[in-house]
Amino acid sequence: MPNFRVFYFQTARGDYPVREFIEQQDKATQTKIAHSIRLLVDYGPFLKPPDIKKIQDKLYELRIPGKTAIRIFYTIAHGKYYLLHAFKKKTQKTPKKEIKVAVDRIKEIV
Repeated sequence: MPNFRVFYFQTARGDYPVREFIEQQDKATQTKIAHSIRLLVDYGPFLKPPDIKKIQDKLYELRIPGKTAIRIFYTIAHGKYYLLHAFKKKTQKTPKKEIKVAVDRIKEIV
């Protein structure tokens, strides 16, 4: 099975917000996140709910369950997966401001 290429989004300043978010989590959470990213690398477009969910056109979320649910928004551009934005999910509904961050970052890639 082919490996799908997954990249961290890089800001104009050279920061990698998703990687920095992951580094701030405890080891157990980092391990869960790494597992979910590995699923994306291994299965790409064949990954289905509950591991992923389509949020809107070109925007998907990688769902990491646990005591604290983590969401990583990603998009697919130029045949590559870009991890755009990560946050701790505290409410039932995904906050609009979190979606906006990801959508704004998509515009920088495309």
